[in-house]
Amino acid sequence: MLVDRFHVTPPEREWEGEAYQDYLTPIIRRGPGGGRQVVLASFGMVPKRHTPQGFKPFATMNARTETIGQKPSFARFWHAGQLCLIPMSAFFEPNRETGKAVRWRIGLADDEPFAVAGIWRSWREHDGSESLAFTALTINVDDHPLMNRFHKPPAPGEPPDKRGLVIIHPADYDAWLNCHNPELARTFLQPYPAELMHAEPAPAVRPQQPKQAPEQGSLF
Repeated sequence: MLVDRFHVTPPEREWEGEAYQDYLTPIIRRGPGGGRQVVLASFGMVPKRHTPQGFKPFATMNARTETIGQKPSFARFWHAGQLCLIPMSAFFEPNRETGKAVRWRIGLADDEPFAVAGIWRSWREHDGSESLAFTALTINVDDHPLMNRFHKPPAPGEPPDKRGLVIIHPADYDAWLNCHNPELARTFLQPYPAELMHAEPAPAVRPQQPKQAPEQGSLF
């Protein structure tokens, strides 16, 4: 998949079939000379092991594009142009149209792999080694005929704000990865056409928790 669809060499290290917080999974970032480089990175910009002392672990697997330039966990890396593509064959969201949260699988209508927008950062580990982490970017999808079917409706008195991942068009992969201007980068963050997507119920089959979560992962 990585070779045929994204023209990158897969990492030698294996990863899990689905990604959860702190799992390693392949991402594609700008490499030397502006080419594509695939690396394994931990899902969540702030891995649990790097939670600041005195704070409870918090989820940083998604970043709201409206505030990404101000939030401490993301702002420095967004402004530095540390953009990435997160390759996957599908992602999963809860649908509550039946009154219960039902896990749905969302992908492309042609069932081809695709990539969503993300940002990445590096961490210095206690042993002196370097690790990588990433987050996926989200936009408002209240008006999207497919993606607005997922997640909870707003509480009484709250404005609607359904969130969705940003699928990057294949023709824009290299332009996105090589974009150094945060305002220009925002022009890539558009809803993907609903007619080119497909969604269906998919019962959850969560794998056993790995003994060492940072040693594993994937989004496809």
